[in-house]
Amino acid sequence: MVLAAGRGERMRPLTDAVPKPLLTVRGKPLIVYHLEKLSRLGVKQVVINLAWLGGQIRAALGDGAQWQLKIHYSDEGERALETGGGIFRALPQLGQQPFLVVNADVFTDLDFAALRIAPQALAELVLVDNPTHHPHGDFALVNGLVQEQGGARWTYSGIGLYRPELFQGCSAGAFPLLPLFRRAIASGRLHGQLYAGAWSDVGSVERLAALQ
Repeated sequence: MVLAAGRGERMRPLTDAVPKPLLTVRGKPLIVYHLEKLSRLGVKQVVINLAWLGGQIRAALGDGAQWQLKIHYSDEGERALETGGGIFRALPQLGQQPFLVVNADVFTDLDFAALRIAPQALAELVLVDNPTHHPHGDFALVNGLVQEQGGARWTYSGIGLYRPELFQGCSAGAFPLLPLFRRAIASGRLHGQLYAGAWSDVGSVERLAALQ
């Protein structure tokens, strides 16, 4: 699943007329870098959630045939359902097996095919060095388990493998992921790994310029 529903407030005025996933880096929309990579890996089915200016994304990407993909859209209406609510809404399209989740607005050379999720894990998160705009990070990582405290803190990259069971007990509507992560941490079922390669959260005009 590629998360593409956000408003991109920090990217304004660029995102007033263009949804953030369609902003270009060296002439290519951010989301297309992900689709090309997924296609090279042999992925066949991709779900993309839509909200702000979602019609532009649908028009630009179509059914995914040009990347040998089948794109399914999960339309959230005018207001996005936040990350948790957006994924929960799309679960019927994602099936019963673990699935890859990628934020449309990250740029990375991470090899998605190298990711694995342990049988007991509800999710496997990819953590990265804290960028300058997020110096305190999100989580610690202790013996492969994601923790809120207990060691050096790292930033969640916006990339992970999730099991549908992570969303057990959730209800339709807008809600964040963090409470679900905390519940998984409490049960020792939130796993993670560090990635030291290229990664950028393209969350502001300045960061987009730097990536260019």
